Amino acid sequence: MVLAGIEAMNVFGGTAFLDVMGLVEHRGLDAARFANLLMRQKAVALPSEDPVTFAVNAAAPIVAAMPEEERDRIEVLITCTESGIDFGKSLSTYVHHHLGLSRNCRLFEVKSACYSGTAGFQTAVNFILSQASPGAKALVVATDISRFTVVEGGDALTEDWSFAEPSSGAGAVAMLISDTPEVFQVDSGANGYYGHEVMDTCRPTADSEAGDADLSLMSYLNCCEQTFLEYRRRVADVDYRKSFHYLAFHTPFGGMVKGAHRTMMRRLTGAARGDIEEDFERRVLPGIRYCQRTGNAMGGTVFVSLASTIDNAEIDRPKRIGVFSYGSGCSSEFYSGVVTPRGQQRLRAAGIAEALDSRYPLSIDEYERLLTGEGAVRFGTRNWKLDESLIPAQVLEPGRTERLVLRQISEFHREYAWLR
Repeated sequence: MVLAGIEAMNVFGGTAFLDVMGLVEHRGLDAARFANLLMRQKAVALPSEDPVTFAVNAAAPIVAAMPEEERDRIEVLITCTESGIDFGKSLSTYVHHHLGLSRNCRLFEVKSACYSGTAGFQTAVNFILSQASPGAKALVVATDISRFTVVEGGDALTEDWSFAEPSSGAGAVAMLISDTPEVFQVDSGANGYYGHEVMDTCRPTADSEAGDADLSLMSYLNCCEQTFLEYRRRVADVDYRKSFHYLAFHTPFGGMVKGAHRTMMRRLTGAARGDIEEDFERRVLPGIRYCQRTGNAMGGTVFVSLASTIDNAEIDRPKRIGVFSYGSGCSSEFYSGVVTPRGQQRLRAAGIAEALDSRYPLSIDEYERLLTGEGAVRFGTRNWKLDESLIPAQVLEPGRTERLVLRQISEFHREYAWLR
């Protein structure tokens, strides 16, 4: 039997973050409401950072740890994003170049809102299961940054969208997919997917976002239930409460996940309020902890949740994790896999929590300067050069963790440099 899943995994949550409650108070929003949404921090992409740097910085430690002969067996590289930098050229080409991968490699990009990471992941898993190239590996990188301008809409887009800025973050998750899935072994064939057309959230122009908050919530809740019901139809003797030791959700913000889990527990198990709260804290909360520190990283968020689950859960024996992925528009899927104590040990060695701890805390003034300054790179920028005065000096100090930064754009071509 061929196995498939995650051999190695890493999360990059940027180099700077903003305290969410500080932003809420600064904007004059309802602090009590936002406390219930379980948000703590949001990663903020600096002018020296873009979806390429996030992707490379997530994947580089994985690639660097591989022997050359194994690195050359990466035959598929999939970047998953709704923050593309060109309508034609895939950002996977930049990622491939700066990781120094073999040129005998398929390179392409996947877009499907926040579902894109799962789309790339499942494509890679099936490449491994097919044994079209025995021993080959695939590298999947979900990478996204927020667009800060919210579109002024008509009647359909006038719902309360004030949570968008505090919850929208940035981040990348890199996953090496192979037939030696030490971190997360996929339950092959155990998938429930569900999709239909809905205009809940979107990026109607390259540098803006729009949406209907209530419709987005309703679509998320509906898809959560329908994907699980389809999963249960395909997999015998499945119980939402008993079949999964832990659950990892796409997490726009923690409160949304808590509401979805509460709904599922009521409808599928008839659980009482106290039981639901205890179950949430035990099975779901471990997967929210890292999401609370990045904000919504779009395509990678469900895998930030998966990494958080594996890192923070009690894995004293093989444990099964159920995973719910949702992308606006919409596409969704429920699937599962198994993690072992060895897998948890390997993921913890990546130091994800420590990397999040080491980020620079932006002040409100520094954050506002980033929003209003001219240093941001807009989609389609032809020529641009990094203005280092817009970046806190501590972030560019030598001696910090090695990482890729965007230095300039020359005739649309992005030029990067390693900061060592």
